[in-house]
Amino acid sequence: MSAAPQLALDPRSALPDDQERATLIGRAWLPGPLAGPSPVLVRDGAAYDLSQAVATSAELMNSRDPVDLARSAVKTGRATPVGLVGDMLANSAADRRDPNRPYFLSPVDLQAVRACGVTFIASMLERVIEEKAKGDPAGAE
Repeated sequence: MSAAPQLALDPRSALPDDQERATLIGRAWLPGPLAGPSPVLVRDGAAYDLSQAVATSAELMNSRDPVDLARSAVKTGRATPVGLVGDMLANSAADRRDPNRPYFLSPVDLQAVRACGVTFIASMLERVIEEKAKGDPAGAE
């Protein structure tokens, strides 16, 4: 039995075509004495740690001007480069990760995320009915 093909994690397949003009925000695990997740700005082939400007991706997204905040953090030196995007992408696959080097995480940390799809509305209505009925089957009807 042959092994499943590995997902190619490289800048060409992972980044949008307009990456030079885009403001790309992500999250990365940064190793070291203060190891942990950090919001990052992806720019010019590198990832910049934004944790001196914002502690979480949610804080960045909820700021008045997330794009300006991220860009100005780099300009003012509050964001420091943590690695090359290609190297970090290559180190992001869980089955071949070196925990002593930075790697990308899901960009979501404390944000509320809602699923969308065929069952979303039905599931939401069921939750509302359950909450209103407070466990009473007759009330749910």
